[in-house]
Amino acid sequence: MSGTDFLHLAIDEAPSGGKSEWLAQQIRLALADRRLPVGSRLPATRVLAGELGVSRGVVTEAYQRLVEDGYLAGRGRSGTIVVGAPAMTTAAKLPTLASPPSPCSVFTAAPNADVFDVMRTARARIDFSPGLPDLAAFPRAAWLREERRVLDRLAASDLGYGDPRGTPALRVAVANWIARNRGIRADPGEVLIVAGTAQTLTLVGQVLHSDGISAVAIEDPGSLGARQHLHNCQLDTPPVAVDSEGVRVDELRATGAAAIFLTPAHQFPTGVVLRGSRRSELMHWASESGGLIIEDDYDAEHRYDRPPVPALRSVLANNVFYAGSVSKLLAPALRIGWVLAPPKYRDALLDAKRFADLGNAALPQLVLAQIMESGALERQLRHLRRHHRRRRDAMVKAVAAHLPGAVVHGAAAGLHLTITFEAGFADTDVAGAALARDVKVHPLSWHCQRPRQPGLVLGYAASPPTDISEGVAILGEVLGRMS
Repeated sequence: MSGTDFLHLAIDEAPSGGKSEWLAQQIRLALADRRLPVGSRLPATRVLAGELGVSRGVVTEAYQRLVEDGYLAGRGRSGTIVVGAPAMTTAAKLPTLASPPSPCSVFTAAPNADVFDVMRTARARIDFSPGLPDLAAFPRAAWLREERRVLDRLAASDLGYGDPRGTPALRVAVANWIARNRGIRADPGEVLIVAGTAQTLTLVGQVLHSDGISAVAIEDPGSLGARQHLHNCQLDTPPVAVDSEGVRVDELRATGAAAIFLTPAHQFPTGVVLRGSRRSELMHWASESGGLIIEDDYDAEHRYDRPPVPALRSVLANNVFYAGSVSKLLAPALRIGWVLAPPKYRDALLDAKRFADLGNAALPQLVLAQIMESGALERQLRHLRRHHRRRRDAMVKAVAAHLPGAVVHGAAAGLHLTITFEAGFADTDVAGAALARDVKVHPLSWHCQRPRQPGLVLGYAASPPTDISEGVAILGEVLGRMS
């Protein structure tokens, strides 16, 4: 794009004293009718100012207004890039009605605390957000059947306040589940039922902060969401590099942190499994220093090439907070998870839960206990493994076809894979341009504390193969225009 090709009118038709707003409006119209497609570069401010016969400040101010609206992004030597577009009807009214900020604006600055709320509400026809299972696969019939059974047997007294640790039935079911599937031997009395892993992080963060711990190291790249929860507990999160063997224990030692948050069975977002030698190093660090590990076992069951590795909790009970949930097996909306704490912190964690909410809602717990103990959850897991594997294969095939220069990471397990690519522009620009084309993705840089090769984190479990192929093809077009 060069010169004034995308403008309908001449600058001398602009109102006196309003040249910057006039220019911004003309660019909005060009964005809306796709004369300026997403991914294209605008002329340099000096070039456009010269062709229009105005000061460079007029163009700079117009561009800045559109950056603030979320339609443009300035990327240094890469120039000013289109990352979003208003609807035509909205753009046509802009002289009298201000345009609402585009959802693409979420990619123009460092992610805020509400970034995932914004992403969830952003409309996109194809959603590659990581962490989403196939919600259409929720076993509604089994859930309804067990719910009726629970209500038929429920005593009136069971509708009162219960144990803040969770219902005894679910704590027994969880203890049995993690013994069968994760090799963890635990008494039901050790199980604390929580509102998902997010609450685990908040409760554990409070307990550790109260115990004088000021930092919890975190994998880099590692979960932005986990980092946000720990920061909310006033804990620092020094980064520790992850390589092909897993977390770098030598870097962990160098941080001096007393605790670390890990996803060892399927590292988020790289998909690396913590290998045997690193597991041994980590165990030695924990044993010799009393180091603590928050183990997020978030999608360990979704393994496609071989059985999942044993949980760290199975060999380090005195040093590991073990967190699990049914968000990836059933649905995040259930808000049911569990945590096992080291003996030293068990009472403090229970107190934190008690004063947070007096315990989770009892009825869903009782239904889930029945689902787990009846074998229905194992059947659901077997179904999901086959189901998700087909979608994983569709995404790997689509990436090979439409993104031949991308490198795929972590495809052997989980509900997402990560791609990296060589580029002279930011992955946030790619994510913004993709969202404007109705495809929702996470930029890899969101989950990194230190500079890293650009990439995208692509969830595949929630999309049928046809959408996966189309969405990746769109990503290929976006990258092609930006390269």
